[in-house]
Amino acid sequence: MRKNFENALKRVLVHEGGYVDHPKDPGGATNKGVTLGTFQGFYGASMGKEDLKAITDEQLQHIYKTGYWDKCHCDDLPDGMDYVVFDQAVNSGPGRSAKWLQQVIGVPADGGIGPQTIEAAGRCSSNQAVEGMCDERLGFMKRIKNGELWATFGKGWQRRVDGVRAHGLALTTGEAVDIDDQEQEVTPSVDYEIVRLGAQGDWVSKLQEALDIDVDGTFGAGTEEALKAFQEEAGLDSDGIAGRNTWQALGLVA
Repeated sequence: MRKNFENALKRVLVHEGGYVDHPKDPGGATNKGVTLGTFQGFYGASMGKEDLKAITDEQLQHIYKTGYWDKCHCDDLPDGMDYVVFDQAVNSGPGRSAKWLQQVIGVPADGGIGPQTIEAAGRCSSNQAVEGMCDERLGFMKRIKNGELWATFGKGWQRRVDGVRAHGLALTTGEAVDIDDQEQEVTPSVDYEIVRLGAQGDWVSKLQEALDIDVDGTFGAGTEEALKAFQEEAGLDSDGIAGRNTWQALGLVA
């Protein structure tokens, strides 16, 4: 619902962390989950890292509302569902979040929230939808690389989804739930690499495994094509570069 955006954003930002400037990518700076590329896309190519580091609350709200909340039509979704869809969209991409919602409420999972999805969401049990989306999300995380990553990152992933589930369920009953004093801002959970056309190494292999294509550790045209297709489906910028947002959508960064 329309009134829920600011509260939902506060909760999402608990997980997104502060300013991070990845040492292997001069354009990889991220602040509160917003990459430099995204920031420049909204406010112009002249914006640099210092501008990103000093991002205002107004700019932050505009990016998250336009790029995620509005993209998923969260204003039109029932209380609780709106928050869960929003958090999923930020963490795994608007397209994947939409599909999880659609799978749970029984409409074609095309990755775009339109009138049919909104109508079905309004008819179904909000409680069941929240539970179902969180289950779909955890199931996806547990299947990544046949479960190999769950042993390493599962505890953190489970904690985030458990928190989203609890707050989402509380919203469906009209409860006002404050952010827990124990919740702290966190930074990305792994030292990922940014890889693009021409790159080689372990992180290219990780990318190829996650995309379910041939694994040779070399980022060639085929890998770029598969990556762009995934990014478009997930609602990300289809630039063919695997940075934090892409790794996050693939489930390799919490």
